Amino acid sequence: MLLISNIRENHEEIVQRMKLRNVDVEHVVEKILAVDKRKREVQKRYEDNQHAIHISSKEIGDLFKAGNKEEGNALREKAGSLKEDNKLLHEEVNRLDEELLELMYQIPNVPHESIAPGKDDSDNVEISKWGEKPNLSQNKEHWVLAREYGIIDWELGVKITGAGFPVYRGKGAKLQRALVQFFLDEAEDHGYEEINPPFLINEASGYGTGQLPDKDGQMYHTERDHLYLIPTAEVPITNIYRDTIIKEADFPLKNVAFSPCFRREAGSYGKDVRGLNRLHQFEKVEIVQIVHPNKSFEILEEMVTHVKGLLEKLGLHYRVVRLCGGDLGFASALTYDFEVWSAAQERWLEVSSVSNFASFQANRMKCRFKDSNGKTQLVHTLNGSAMALPRIMAAIIENYQTEEGIVIPECIQKYLKFDILN
Repeated sequence: MLLISNIRENHEEIVQRMKLRNVDVEHVVEKILAVDKRKREVQKRYEDNQHAIHISSKEIGDLFKAGNKEEGNALREKAGSLKEDNKLLHEEVNRLDEELLELMYQIPNVPHESIAPGKDDSDNVEISKWGEKPNLSQNKEHWVLAREYGIIDWELGVKITGAGFPVYRGKGAKLQRALVQFFLDEAEDHGYEEINPPFLINEASGYGTGQLPDKDGQMYHTERDHLYLIPTAEVPITNIYRDTIIKEADFPLKNVAFSPCFRREAGSYGKDVRGLNRLHQFEKVEIVQIVHPNKSFEILEEMVTHVKGLLEKLGLHYRVVRLCGGDLGFASALTYDFEVWSAAQERWLEVSSVSNFASFQANRMKCRFKDSNGKTQLVHTLNGSAMALPRIMAAIIENYQTEEGIVIPECIQKYLKFDILN
């Protein structure tokens, strides 16, 4: 959520910058400014009345002590009228607060100055590329190989739950577990503290990181308990710091978590849903940092480097793209996507997003710190997939296929009792 002070002072610039997202927020911003103005007017009347009531209480006491009951009663009656007026004013301030909050929830984060215009992922900007496309003696898609080796069972997942919920079996389950441990160990080596968070969140947590109300239709909701299954571990980890004041000396706070992720993928019909390309449940290792605002874009590059290192150790040909305005997430100021080359599908598969949310989430969560001058400021929050499992699995199965079986990348062989999957 943007700061109301920022909207007051820079509303014209914000409206223009939002056009990079192909979003017209001018009407909503006008409403925000009108409600904010009305709220401040009512708040001032309330505070003026409170001041008058405070002054009157002393004067009433003095009048009664002096024996001037008639004037004292008149002043008491006036103060009582002010109190009744203030009760209504207080209710109006609360109502305007709620109205203002609902309007501000509709405004996405302001895109970083480096963001290019564009409508969708076809307009994303390639930043870098590493490795070469594999030269394979055979070229089978991962869903074909998975069925041949009995490592992933889609039909069983449909039987148990439905489409988009695969069952990993035998060496397939072990390979995924090895990848998880590799990603967690790498994060620990880079100073991240491991967290095992809840996989259900309350509404306040969803609003805190920006999934609600924006992604309400994408999330699985348990109506009886009014809880949401997490779309990513980013949500519970970042909400650890909701309603807290962090010591400046503790920056940066670095956490990592492995979790299942649940997404309804509403609106994804017509996209490629074969195999592991698009699932409703998948596993992911997520890294999160809570940092000083002066350091956040420097730390974003550090997190990008971390993800690059994982892919290079796995030996996967990848590229990094900076998302254009039309593809940028609601809460993000700047996002880099990592895409690995799928040898059999001959296309890029997104495997990670690393984002800087600046103060957007922190303002929603009231996550702050006191600077060296004792002034309270909002922190900056960042997160990244390090990494998402399904498409990494797909890339390994396809890119490491041989006629003898699927060769296991060297960096994860130590977690397994086999070096080839056949």
